[in-house]
Formats: sequence, structure tokens, C-alpha cells
Amino acid sequence: MPQESGGPVRDRLAPVLRPVRAGNGFEEALEQILQVVRLGLVPGGGRLPAERELAERLGISRVTLREVLKVLQDQGLVESRRGRYGGTFVLPRTPETGGEDELRRRIAGVDVEDVLRFREVLEVGAAGLCAAHGLAGGQARRLREALARTHDAPLADYRRQDTLLHLTLAELCGSPTLSAQYAAVRATVNDLLDCIPILVRNLEHSQRQHTALVEAVLAGDAEGARETMREHCAGTAALLRGFLA
Repeated sequence: MPQESGGPVRDRLAPVLRPVRAGNGFEEALEQILQVVRLGLVPGGGRLPAERELAERLGISRVTLREVLKVLQDQGLVESRRGRYGGTFVLPRTPETGGEDELRRRIAGVDVEDVLRFREVLEVGAAGLCAAHGLAGGQARRLREALARTHDAPLADYRRQDTLLHLTLAELCGSPTLSAQYAAVRATVNDLLDCIPILVRNLEHSQRQHTALVEAVLAGDAEGARETMREHCAGTAALLRGFLA
């Protein structure tokens, strides 16, 4: 989609890309660009921002950035193309193989309960803040459009659009720190979700919750937004626990 390789993408990257701290520039830059890829902020086949822009946003040299991109290329996550329409492109993610074995490998070093609880705290808080403070016209439109894209998404793209809806809500709450923390925890959640099947019935239920959530936020119903989000997070947590048991 052309609109995903222009200005709107830069807005989506804002919660994730930020100047790194001195001393760990390579590692922190790698972490942030990995989040961009894992969160689907640039879709498979889409182009990352130009090297100059990426280096400026991360506060690193282009030499360091190229080292980061080389790692991602070696891992099969991106590819570099030359020419007038060249750049660094995100490779489409292929379905994971191994199912439960892959899932258990990924969670070996992850405290799943901690991740799920932290995610709930951030999401419930963001929903409540958006509803309590209210969204301006442009902000409300962004949220409605993000919801609409989840309704229209083909099954293969649903989780990416679901992620973008949740990231939009986190960004609109007005706390850059919260949105950055949410982006990080959501990347971990996505790694886990990628290892379990997409269940149509679950997606239909999630969509009803998404709609109720957005309606509550736009109506200024903070308590309703918090409760709907809490229930929504509990559903995802139950699904993951079921496959992990």
C-alpha cells in the first residue's frame, strides 16, 4: 500500500524510533529496528526510511546503522536493493514451523505472566487516559481508521492491523513513555502470537471488543474503556496460556 511507504509510516514509527543512549548505540538501534519489523510498522515488502533519516532519528552514524542493517539482512528480515527505487526492504514473514516447539523455545527466556500483566497495565491505562482526556477531531479519526483497517484486513494481515490499532491507542494517550514501553512489550507478545494458530472465532470476538473499546473511548467513558480493554487483554492471555499449558 503506497501510503505505508510515505508520511504515515513516519508517524507510526515515532513510538519506537528515538535517539539511543551513548555506549550502547549499536545494540539499542538494533533493538528498535527489530521492533519496527516485529510489530509490522513497515509491512512485508515495504521500505524502511532512508539511511540518512534512520541514522538521524536514532542519533547514530550511518556506519553504525549499516552494521545494524547487515545483521538484519543476515537474519533474513530485510534485504537491500540498489538503484533509483532501492533501499532497505522488509521481507515478508513466513509462517512459523514447529508450532509448540517453536513457542516453547521463544518463551524459554521470557516471564510470560510478567509480560501479560505489564501489557494489561499499559493498555488499560492508555484506554482510560484517552477516554478521560478526550480525543481531538484528527485523533478520533485516526482511531476510527485504525479500527476500520482491522475490519477490512485479510486473515494473513489481521494481526499486523490489530497491532497498529493498539499502538495507535497507546500513542494517543499522550504519554510517549507509555507508548514506547507498550511497543516493546507488544513486540514480545507478537513473537508469542506468531507461534499459535489464528482462530477465526477468536478474531470475531476480538473485533466486537475492539468496536466496543473505540466506542467507549470516543464517548468519553473512561471506566467502560478500561473494563473493555481489561477483558480484551484477558482473552489474549487465556489463549496464550491455553497453548502453553
